[in-house]
This record gives sequence, C-alpha cells and structure tokens, in this order.
Amino acid sequence: MQRSRLACCLMPLQRTYSGQTCSIAAALEIVGERWTMLIIREALLGVHRFDEMQADLGIARNVLQARLETLVGHGILERRRYQERPERYAYHLTEKGLDLWPAVVALMQWGDKHGAVPGGPPVRLEHRGCGGAVDDHLLCVACGAKLGPRDVWAHAADHVPADHPLRRRVLARH
Repeated sequence: MQRSRLACCLMPLQRTYSGQTCSIAAALEIVGERWTMLIIREALLGVHRFDEMQADLGIARNVLQARLETLVGHGILERRRYQERPERYAYHLTEKGLDLWPAVVALMQWGDKHGAVPGGPPVRLEHRGCGGAVDDHLLCVACGAKLGPRDVWAHAADHVPADHPLRRRVLARH
C-alpha cells in the first residue's frame, strides 16, 4: 500500500484540468499559469505597453508574449495599436478582464495578511471618491460605497523603495 501511494505522487503533473467539472479549474486553465495574474495586475494599474510590463515584472520577453497572446485569445485583454512604425500595441483589459479585479484584490489582501512582506503591505488601495481604504468585501471603509476597478487608486506604501513600479510612475508624471 505504501508503495502505490508513492507511485501516484511520482506521476508527472498534468498540464491541464481536463475532465474536471469545476469552475476554479476552468478559470485556472486561463489565468493559472505563472505570471498571468501579475500581467493582469499590471493592466489594472494602468501599465499597457509590452516594454513597461516587461520592465516592471522582469519576465522573459517570450514568456510575456505568450501570456499576452493567451489573454488576448481568451478575451481578457485587447490589443490596441499605438504606433505604426515600428508597429506597437498596448494591452487593455476588456470587461471580462476587469471582472478579475476582485480576484486580484483578494490575492493581494491574502498576500498582505499571510505573505510576510517586509515592512507590511507594499500597496494600499484608496477609493477615488473619498480617499477611504478598501475592505475585504470591496467596500469603502469611509463611505460604504461598493467599489470596482475604476473606483480605486493604488498607492505604494511609504516603506516601498523608489524603484517600485508605482513609485516610478508617480515620479515620471512629475
């Protein structure tokens, strides 16, 4: 018996969740690959150009290209040409992509609580309307408004280094 249990653990992991009748498995088929949720996070933060995403994430260009193609193919991102020569595209979230915002916030909040980030949470979300924080239910703690991705600003916490992507964007605007 011990031997058969060990044998099943040595089998290679499957690359897909085919045969699973599960909404989580279906979602992971699309957004479960390494880097994918971070690419979505970048788009939610307003980073739309390939080179900016690549610089922020430190991801290999071929991996980023493959993930972007998958997200475009599934209707999560759309390509918009912003330059003709050479031809360059920006990647923007569709409504389907914006629907991932609660999942991204939940992962961020889980990481803030259990990820042991030195100095505490590196990013804080703030309601654009009144400046209140976002709670675990995606409500503004100050005014009680139900919040969506267009209602919130992301700010780097004070302890975050100057090379953090959110800090670099603020400096670039000034």
